[in-house]
Amino acid sequence: MLLVRDGLVEARSPDEVFSWGVWVSLSRENFSRAADLWDRPGREAEDPYFGWLTTDLTVYPTTTLNLKTNVHTRPVGERPFVELEPTDHPLAVEQRTGITLDRVREIAATVLHAGHDEQH
Repeated sequence: MLLVRDGLVEARSPDEVFSWGVWVSLSRENFSRAADLWDRPGREAEDPYFGWLTTDLTVYPTTTLNLKTNVHTRPVGERPFVELEPTDHPLAVEQRTGITLDRVREIAATVLHAGHDEQH
């Protein structure tokens, strides 16, 4: 398994972007191509690379592991954008339709609460 790190799954609210930092598994060929172009200007013109989401975001009721993705390179210095296959998975729906500020607060509270529980 070859992983691309720091890809973003974005979900938009009306005024801001909320994003998850995730890992995606790419084929050896796609990983090598992305690595070869990593510092090359114009890399964002590349076709997206197919991959599998390998980050389990536990704030969702069903696992996010192995969701199908397309990884879009961006200009040098910017992290890739991870586009999920348009399914009915809640993460994919939020990526397509956006999320409210209340939902961002709900996610933050869940993540912060989970981190607090692990410390005690």
